[in-house]
Amino acid sequence: MRIAVRAAGVNPSDWKRRAGLYRAFDVVAFPSGVGVEASGIVDEIGPGVTNVSIGDAVFGMGRSTVAQQAILTHWVRKPDDLSFEVAGGLSVIIETALRSLDDLGVRPGETLLVSGASGGIGSAVLQIARSRGIAVIGTASVRNQAYLRELGAMPTPYGTGLKDRVRALAAHGVDAALDVAGSGIVPELIDIVGEASRVVSVADFTASRHGARFSAGPPRDPDRVLAEAARLCGEGHFRLRIDRLFPLERTAEAHEVSARGHVAGKLVITVP
Repeated sequence: MRIAVRAAGVNPSDWKRRAGLYRAFDVVAFPSGVGVEASGIVDEIGPGVTNVSIGDAVFGMGRSTVAQQAILTHWVRKPDDLSFEVAGGLSVIIETALRSLDDLGVRPGETLLVSGASGGIGSAVLQIARSRGIAVIGTASVRNQAYLRELGAMPTPYGTGLKDRVRALAAHGVDAALDVAGSGIVPELIDIVGEASRVVSVADFTASRHGARFSAGPPRDPDRVLAEAARLCGEGHFRLRIDRLFPLERTAEAHEVSARGHVAGKLVITVP
């Protein structure tokens, strides 16, 4: 199914894939564009597609989605009260959040530590975990502490002394930890949790060297994930903060901002 793209999310995987960091497990056929998620208006339908019509507003996953037109391989109808900009940035973070929480096996009543919690994936993990009755401690820069608190997390700065700060916030300890930032913190997270099997990274390729797990795509059960994303947003259980919008011609700049980190929410490319 093809859409006229209205918005496409920017993810760290975009610039990492472009830099060749994913070549060990993600084959890219050239010529290739960038982007793996988008929202827009259906303008062409392939054989066997029966759940949407030309003119419908949708969002979902595909390849080379940062473009005026893109092919989606998995999609769902966009709720009427959900903007194209928000919808364009939902698919990857919801899928990654659900996948990482499943990998960690974290349960209601437990405490989860999220390193790099203010970005798109981190903010999705916080909200979904809280909706499941999981207590969350999130690390972020000082300027993003209030944002984490708004999402229901116990915020703390990253850096030296993290273990002591976490101990002060979680008197009974931390049951699991998720590394979203890929800042080389996996060994410290293992020390805090006390069990490498309950530490997962979605950003540090070396996690397995320390006994933790590296969680990567392809997406698991993407149709279920997209339906869940639409449900969460439609029922008001999830909100996505857009840090910055970039026009299509400034995609390279958006990748540079993503690579520098410290994003609060999601970066999104808009297409007129």
